[in-house]
Amino acid sequence: MPQLPQLADFPTASEALTATVPRELVHRAAVAETLLTGWSRIGTDRFRVTAQWPRAHQLHVSSDRTAYEPLLVTETVRQGGTLIAHTEYDVPLGHRFVLQELRVSTRPEHLRVGSLPAEPEVDISILDIRRRAGKVTAFDVEAAVFLENTQVGSAYFAASWTSDPVYRRLRGGRTPQNVTPLPLPPGLAPEAVGRTVPGDVVLAPGDRRDRWQLRVDTAHPVFFDHPLDHVPGMLLLEAAGQAARVAHGGRRVPMSFHATFDRYAELDLPTWIEVAPGPEGLVQVLGVQGDSAVFACGVGTVAQ
Repeated sequence: MPQLPQLADFPTASEALTATVPRELVHRAAVAETLLTGWSRIGTDRFRVTAQWPRAHQLHVSSDRTAYEPLLVTETVRQGGTLIAHTEYDVPLGHRFVLQELRVSTRPEHLRVGSLPAEPEVDISILDIRRRAGKVTAFDVEAAVFLENTQVGSAYFAASWTSDPVYRRLRGGRTPQNVTPLPLPPGLAPEAVGRTVPGDVVLAPGDRRDRWQLRVDTAHPVFFDHPLDHVPGMLLLEAAGQAARVAHGGRRVPMSFHATFDRYAELDLPTWIEVAPGPEGLVQVLGVQGDSAVFACGVGTVAQ
């Protein structure tokens, strides 16, 4: 890995910014997928992160380019927690981010795309810090996301950090190089899931109306920004959102997610996405491999 500059050389939230933070600090390979522009400490275990949201994006902006998607808020907070872990809590760059739970709620009426890229501020509190041998191994993140002093979203993450050797033992030697993904099945019609590009459809027809097979395209430039040995959490969340759209016949769109992740979803096993509509537009989504759940997600929706 190339040498990174010293932390003193990184931009902070108080500076006028024209560039993103180093992509390595948010676990991204592409600069184009690096959303954050700086950060500052505003209290004990409290930080303010700045970002820039593009006016057009393959996944995180609506197909008509009028609205930011809830998963853009999710990804911004994920990057913020990762950035703070490395820069403020000395989590080594080589450690793996393991997500156990997330809750994200957005206010779609305030997520309109304007005439310039949006520049959100994210206030982050780090809670329940766990250490082993003096090193941070896990913490929770609470975040409030603001655009022009209006809160547009909130989020909670529970995550841990593990070294690469420990991660490899947990994964039983599975790597991106030795795991062969399943062939990609034909997807649903893009308009059924709120997409315009067939390659962004992550659901394939299943064996009943409330169940679909997850389409895992390891060449997708956003979900697989870098090689992985498992299905990424953001792909599972996108599947939950698309399933919620289908469950409501395209009449409602996602606005919130509450997900728990039970185990890694493997690339070489079929993942089935099942839904059960709930009260007031809530859709319960379950991801299953074999006889075991890999994640569960409640998706809150709003009329389109």
